[in-house]
Amino acid sequence: MNPSTLFDLTGRTAFITGSSKGIGLALAEALAGAGARVVLNARDASRLEAARAGLVARGIAAHAACFDVTDEGAVERGVTAIESEIGPIDILVNNAGMQHRSPFAEFPVDAWRRLSATNIDSVFLVGRAVAQRMIARGRGKIINICSVQSELGRPGIAPYAATKGAVKMLTKGMAIDLGRFGIQVNGLGPGYFKTELTQALVDDAVFSDWLAKRTPAGRWGEVRELAGAAIFLASEASSFVNGHILYVDGGITASL
Repeated sequence: MNPSTLFDLTGRTAFITGSSKGIGLALAEALAGAGARVVLNARDASRLEAARAGLVARGIAAHAACFDVTDEGAVERGVTAIESEIGPIDILVNNAGMQHRSPFAEFPVDAWRRLSATNIDSVFLVGRAVAQRMIARGRGKIINICSVQSELGRPGIAPYAATKGAVKMLTKGMAIDLGRFGIQVNGLGPGYFKTELTQALVDDAVFSDWLAKRTPAGRWGEVRELAGAAIFLASEASSFVNGHILYVDGGITASL
């Protein structure tokens, strides 16, 4: 392998679910920066188009695929359309996710079901649809977005931690089943990053102080700091990395 091309994604098509904002959009920008053609996804058409237009305005080759990744039929139609109209999906990033905070004994059943559908079902449905096509081509990269909560718990988010633990094990199972077809399936586990979804926690001085003391790096992460890990897992640099969860968390999972 030539070190100068090891992380080059030129000519590849990357599909990133839940990518109209936050970590998903940052990952799309990272992969595009390495040369990939990116396909954004969300359920909100206007927000999705705004994200796509923003990337295009900066010279990034970006497309949009608006569909619900928790709906089996919509996923099949959406993936089929991407493959026929834009190109074969070489890289899949299963990023779509949501959070709901509530004490366990008071956690609403409907919130549990929404969390499970968004955080787990989407990984299974989109992962299966894309993997079927990758198998036929004998190659592919799938990156499932896990979390430090794939390993660690926090008050008020027991169901969320359960879903992210499930994504970790689904990642490993997918890697086992798909590895023989030339497909690598790995997880990317962000720690605490500054995004629209975490802004309330960022603004909470007590929480931010706790986080700085709990994290060896002593601070919140910036979404741009996920770029290197995402490019690594999407590129030939990780050709023999399979079933691994790469935590980008400032060291929080290494420290008691």
